[in-house]
Amino acid sequence: MTMRKIDILLSEYGASHQNSTNKSIHWICVPLIFFSIVSLIASIPAAPLKVIIGTYSPFANWATVVLVFITLYYVTLSRTLAMGMLLFGLLCLLVADLIAGLATTPLWLISIIIFVLAWVGQFYGHKVEGKKPSFLKDIQFLLIGPAWLMHFIYKHFGIPY
Repeated sequence: MTMRKIDILLSEYGASHQNSTNKSIHWICVPLIFFSIVSLIASIPAAPLKVIIGTYSPFANWATVVLVFITLYYVTLSRTLAMGMLLFGLLCLLVADLIAGLATTPLWLISIIIFVLAWVGQFYGHKVEGKKPSFLKDIQFLLIGPAWLMHFIYKHFGIPY
């Protein structure tokens, strides 16, 4: 029986994430990095999209466009995981919209600060682990990290992926 591509990628990603401290750091930093990228892209002016929609929407931004392509990538690996990642991406968009509406600091600046701090945490976790981050070997692991966490959530609730 051959392994599915998603199982191979999750297994390979998991091989460099065995240390409990590194795993804990990843549970905090990976979602923060994902969120910071979504919110940074969402902060790019998107007047053409808002004209198409015709009304205000927290989804009328470039991050939504990018999330469509990311979701398509996840669909090639696992439709079920793709749905979870899409829901998380939409949650990130809603939180980014909330922050943009409430914060006095620009969303792009908040996003960059979160991004930098979360990557510092990630590299510290890998220093503790004693292994390089997976994305240094293969760039697609930047998208596998969030899916790796999502697959643990699915396993916890008995959802096949």
